[in-house]
Amino acid sequence: MRRITVITGHYGSGKTEFAINLALREARANAQNREYSGLAVCDLDLVNPYFRSRERRELLEAAGVSVFGSAYAEEITAEIPALGAAVRAPLENKSYRVIIDAGGNDSGALVLKQFRKYFTEAETDVIAVVNFKRYETLTVERAAEQIEAIERAAGLRAGYLVNNTHLLRETTAETVLRGHALASELARSLGKILLYDCFPAPVVSPDELREIQAILFPLALHMRPAWLDR
Repeated sequence: MRRITVITGHYGSGKTEFAINLALREARANAQNREYSGLAVCDLDLVNPYFRSRERRELLEAAGVSVFGSAYAEEITAEIPALGAAVRAPLENKSYRVIIDAGGNDSGALVLKQFRKYFTEAETDVIAVVNFKRYETLTVERAAEQIEAIERAAGLRAGYLVNNTHLLRETTAETVLRGHALASELARSLGKILLYDCFPAPVVSPDELREIQAILFPLALHMRPAWLDR
């Protein structure tokens, strides 16, 4: 992957969960090869007040990942749509590996436009995360409409797709396999590369997904509120 990874997707796709898991994996890899002097997650989600990657700041920083986003260190009762000026620092620092967690849908992706100068082809990969168990993306056609709307709003083209078809802890291997089939069709229709097939590691075994000829990406469920499992 290039230095900057922009992660987009529709509401409920699980893009924030993927962004956090990717950042933690990159941190482990960088600890071994020291390719970058630092890693950063830039949370640019100013639209949806739920499931923001900056909510897991403590987890990420413990792993060596800096977190940039809101101008306010503490968010107690409401989301205030204001980005801190420091969010540009890792984008401008060529020694930093940067993962961008964009807002959901085309409305959330609009924020990316103000950072467009940093997203050069030489340094940037754009990923669209899709979950075929959400109403807006139940079919290949609907998913294509969502991705194309996000691309228009952001002024960026996603070169990669990530299949993140899931039902949280109700996910089965069949859920992931069905998502893989649809994501493969979507990738062909849009001329994109299916990069990963995600699966919730606590509930699905990779042995159940052996028929997928792709790169499997296990997800720890960091964003799921603990009280939901009580």
